[in-house]
Amino acid sequence: MNVQAVLGEIRNRPGTGEVIPIINPATEEQITEFTDCGEDAVNDAVARAKAANEAKVWRGLPGSERAKILWRVADLIDRNADTLAELESLNAGIPPEQARIITAVGAEWFRYYAGWCTKIEGIAADVNTGGVMGPNSQLHAYTLKEPYGVVGLIFPWNGPVFNYCAKLAPSLAAGCTSVVKPAEETPLSALVLDRLLAEGGVPDGVVNLLTGYGHTAGAAITAHPDVEKVAFTGSTEVGKEIVRTASSNLKKVTLELGGKSPVLIFDDADLNMAITMAAMGIFIHSGQGCICGSRIFVQRGVFDQVVEGIVTIANNLKLGGPTEEGSMIGPLISAKQLNRVMGFLDDGKSDGVDIVTGGYRLDRTGYFVHPTVLTNVDPATSRLYKQEIFGPVVTVLPFDDDDEAIAYANDTTYGLCSTVWTSNLGRAHRIAKEIQAGTVTLNCQMTFDHSMPFGGYKQSGWGYEAGRAGIDTYLQSKTVWAQL
Repeated sequence: MNVQAVLGEIRNRPGTGEVIPIINPATEEQITEFTDCGEDAVNDAVARAKAANEAKVWRGLPGSERAKILWRVADLIDRNADTLAELESLNAGIPPEQARIITAVGAEWFRYYAGWCTKIEGIAADVNTGGVMGPNSQLHAYTLKEPYGVVGLIFPWNGPVFNYCAKLAPSLAAGCTSVVKPAEETPLSALVLDRLLAEGGVPDGVVNLLTGYGHTAGAAITAHPDVEKVAFTGSTEVGKEIVRTASSNLKKVTLELGGKSPVLIFDDADLNMAITMAAMGIFIHSGQGCICGSRIFVQRGVFDQVVEGIVTIANNLKLGGPTEEGSMIGPLISAKQLNRVMGFLDDGKSDGVDIVTGGYRLDRTGYFVHPTVLTNVDPATSRLYKQEIFGPVVTVLPFDDDDEAIAYANDTTYGLCSTVWTSNLGRAHRIAKEIQAGTVTLNCQMTFDHSMPFGGYKQSGWGYEAGRAGIDTYLQSKTVWAQL
């Protein structure tokens, strides 16, 4: 499929709800539109997924066969990488080079989990209950790992290919059937991926794509009694609503939610590296990433030097659309997100926060906000400090010693990622134990690998993606006892 074909296909998808425009965030122009699928479409999709599960057309295949299909899907993603990357750029405003990286990482999700298809196994043991169960107390016990039936996979707009593959690959490896809903802002790449699944050999009814709003299609998926599990990536506020809705039938829920990730920079760090990575760790993708380091804490002796370095980078990053040569940072995703970010900045100005650089929307077409560095922020009262902004906005505060740095890092309701920059490896590992976050990076930042689990503490989520933990998310355990 080429880009124009995708734009036509999304427009022609049937639906019964509102017409939803798709806007190019770099130009503010409507590139196409589609109709919200409606509740009947959700019911039909769940019914197809349930029928496929009961017929065992997917979970009944040998693991080696599922693995071959997942590997073929990965190859097809690579073959269609140019189209997928172009759609990511057009739909989400992502610079082309970053879009190509996202697409390549998406393919690797399928290759990684293809390897797990043949390694789903339980445990076994001969058990002697010591007469508790009577004279014939020799028992054999084993566990079975079984896929959930129908799972709902709901993912966000910041990196659609990555998020689609991150959820779908492990759920398929586990043997689940699914209904899949991309964000209403960025559904285009999902149409291509849906075609590639069929071309790769995923049977009909195993994966069912739905397009619509979160409060309509997403809510209907979460509430549906035949959906046994929901995996969601998005805001903490929506995650809480999903938990409330899922409680109606106690369906299992995995949530990858927001973050307010701390970056600790000590005076003995490699400051050139720390400054560069701390700046890119918040300004990349205009700060629209849950792992972005939006709170930077710097040891007092090097505070001014670090702030100056981050400001220099912020002022030299070229913002622009995907077709503008040399662009490093793209726009915010939508007018709604732009208004949200500017609302935070307006609050900061009212509170007397020092805006060292940025703090304004660029005077041009597109939803661009200048990378913003803030100091003199009150941790006790500032909304800027406490809440996830999801924009190119960072607060920088000084600290004096290890204990103060740790206290600052943990002073949040979130706990997704964190970073420590120091040449003292003993300190680095001690602090890693104290920080309340699912990921801690030491002298590196924004790191990722498919083999390592990713999840959050506190209000940053439930459960894990990636690694063995990522496939366990889609499996339930059954214990079987047998009298010998």
